[in-house]
Amino acid sequence: MVYDVIIIGSGPAGLAAAIYGKRARLRTLVIEKQPMSGGQILNTYEVDNYPGLPGIGGFELGQKFREHAEKMETEFVTAEVTGIAEEEEIKRVLTDKGEYETKTIILATGANHRKLGVPGEEELCGMGVSYCATCDGAFFRGRTVAVVGGGDVALEDALFLARACKKVYLIHRRNEFRGAKVLQEQVAQAENIEVIWDTVVEEIKGDGQVQALALFDKKKEEKSELPVDGVFIAVGIEPNTAQIEDAVELDEGGYIIAGENTKTSVPGIFAAGDVRTKPLRQVVTAAADGANAITAVENYLHGL
Repeated sequence: MVYDVIIIGSGPAGLAAAIYGKRARLRTLVIEKQPMSGGQILNTYEVDNYPGLPGIGGFELGQKFREHAEKMETEFVTAEVTGIAEEEEIKRVLTDKGEYETKTIILATGANHRKLGVPGEEELCGMGVSYCATCDGAFFRGRTVAVVGGGDVALEDALFLARACKKVYLIHRRNEFRGAKVLQEQVAQAENIEVIWDTVVEEIKGDGQVQALALFDKKKEEKSELPVDGVFIAVGIEPNTAQIEDAVELDEGGYIIAGENTKTSVPGIFAAGDVRTKPLRQVVTAAADGANAITAVENYLHGL
C-alpha cells in the first residue's frame, strides 16, 4: 500500500497533522517511536497556555489529541525510523519493523532535553539527576533540590517543585531570566525559591545519589559547593533528527530548515513542530504546524 502521507512522530504536531490529514481524506499513517502519544507534553504537569483549556494536565491534553486522531480512524504503527529513501515519486520510510511507502512525509519528531555535559550527570541520572520535574518531583517531597536554567521550563519546574519541596535553588548562568514575566513574578514571590545568579554547575557530586553541586560564580570568579538531594536540569532542548539528518537540510543547531509552510529542502517532505526552525516552540504552534503541513501536502499532491 502506498500512503498519501506518513507522519513521523505523534506529539501535538504529528497528531494535529493526522487529524487534518484524515479530514482531507488522505491515506494517512502515523509512525511513533513510543506506544504513548503526546510527545513532551506528557511530562508537563499543567498546560496553562493552550487556548480554551486553561490548567489542563499535559498527559490529559496528549490523550485528547490521540483520542481525536483515533476518532478519525488514523492508522498508527509503533516503530523506530532508521532512514528515508526516495524512488522517483515514491518515498520509503525505513523502520525496525519494516518499510512503508508514501507519496509525502511529515517529519514531526520533536525534541529532547539538552544535557549539561558535566561530571556526575550521566552517572547519577535517575539517582537525583532528572530532566522532568513533573515526573520525578514527588520523590523529593520535603527535601532540598536545585533547578538549572533560566527559561520558561526552568521557572515552571521551580514553581512546581516549590509546592512540595522544603527548598528550591534556581541556578542560572546569567543575571536575568529568559522566561515569561508572569513566571518570573511568581518565582520572586515564592518564599522557598532562592535564585543563584551568574553561576554554572561544574560537577554533580554523590555516591549512588546526588548529594551536592560544585558551582562556579562567573561574576565573582568563586567556586562553592551546594548540598542538595536532587537536581532538575532545564537548559533547553535538542531536535530529534539523528535518524533523518541525511534526508533534509538542517541548520547549525540540528533543526530542520523549514518555514511556516513547513516545506523542507526536499520536495514532498515537510517538517512540523519543535523539530523545525521557528522562533516559538509551544503546543499551540506545534498543532498549527500540523495543520499547515497537511495543506502543504495537499498542494504538493495536486501539483500546486
